[in-house]
Amino acid sequence: MVKLQSSDNQDFTVAKEVASQSVLIKNMLEDVGETDEHAIPLPNVTGTILQKVIEYAQQHKDDPPAPAEEDSKPKSSDDIDEWDRNFMNVDQGTLFEIILAANYLDMKGLLDL
Repeated sequence: MVKLQSSDNQDFTVAKEVASQSVLIKNMLEDVGETDEHAIPLPNVTGTILQKVIEYAQQHKDDPPAPAEEDSKPKSSDDIDEWDRNFMNVDQGTLFEIILAANYLDMKGLLDL
């Protein structure tokens, strides 16, 4: 298990395979090792948005890795499954925060939605 801490000091404990969907967190875990003692601080992500990002990561933890950029074709709205469509059905401010968090955390699957 990995403990993540949002910018507003909310702690979230998630499975390593869920947290590792973020390239940023995966690299941090490789650098410092897995520890339950100290939370990984995420100063650019609020608790509300981190909770949404974790929800997305849990839903997609068994997905195959995203293809390399040169191999991927642009997605149309028909390619997005219903769960993802409902997940992204939020107000514009929240959507913007999710995009910023996905970019900061380097989560290509979420960023490509």
